[in-house]
Amino acid sequence: MSQAIIESKFHFKGQTKEYNGKVRDVYTLDNGLLVMVASDRISAFDHVLPKGIPFKGQVLNQVATMFLKATEDIVPNWLVATPDPSVAVGIACEPIRVEMVIRGYMSGHAAREYKAGKRILCGVEMPEGMKENDKFPEPIITPATKAEEGHDEDISREEIIKQGIVPEDIYIQLEEYTRALFQRGTEMAAKQGLILVDTKYEFGMKDGKVILIDEIHTPDSSRYFYKEGYEERQANGEQQKQLSKEFVRQWLIENGFQGLEGQKMPEMPDDFVKVVSDRYIELYEIISGNKFQKSDTSDITNRIQTNVDAYLKTI
Repeated sequence: MSQAIIESKFHFKGQTKEYNGKVRDVYTLDNGLLVMVASDRISAFDHVLPKGIPFKGQVLNQVATMFLKATEDIVPNWLVATPDPSVAVGIACEPIRVEMVIRGYMSGHAAREYKAGKRILCGVEMPEGMKENDKFPEPIITPATKAEEGHDEDISREEIIKQGIVPEDIYIQLEEYTRALFQRGTEMAAKQGLILVDTKYEFGMKDGKVILIDEIHTPDSSRYFYKEGYEERQANGEQQKQLSKEFVRQWLIENGFQGLEGQKMPEMPDDFVKVVSDRYIELYEIISGNKFQKSDTSDITNRIQTNVDAYLKTI
């Protein structure tokens, strides 16, 4: 099996700080740039699974790069360069501590809440009479507070403004950007035979302006259904065929893990790891329309260090 990037401990020229997230490792440089390494770690229910998924980081990085370039007319973003298949370099911003989650369909977390009898999610009313994976009349925005560790928490627009997490004028701008980005992502997915079901966006501030940061429309931050057969599957009460990591969550649930206290994380067998890797590659190929070019994984750490060092010498 190909190597996977489980952890990264790099030192780049001008490095002042290092942050290790669930999936990405971020290195702050003294020139106002960030080096973001997309690892092959996979998280679910806010827990990182023990095994890495080969090529997952490359998929995330390349999908995010494609969509950032395709949406820069909507909102400025942080990306400057991609010197390695698994690395993005961009502008350091002050993160806004809210994740802008937008849902076009009753799926995932929204469906679980709905099944539990809730009809209000993050202050937004969900219509009666819906079933899992039905399309909402209009996409709904269900924000979450961005936690440093542990679970992100659902929060309403009213609470965000009341608590002063984001000023009202900036929050309105975030909502406008979120809807426009989701519309663009929906259109791009439809051309490739996919439905963009739900996703999340993260933003930061730089020189008083809102900047789109992190990743967008990747299988880690988004859920996709296959458009072909969607209506028939809904009419027959069947599960939707989807490209996202929801199937990993379902595997964990079937193996007794939902991130709850006292539950033991199951270890993925190698054959399932390969299935997950193949699914990530499949999404890349479908959403981009390009054949996935597997990077050299014989010495990933040295490859990344060499590529980033070479890039930094040019700026």
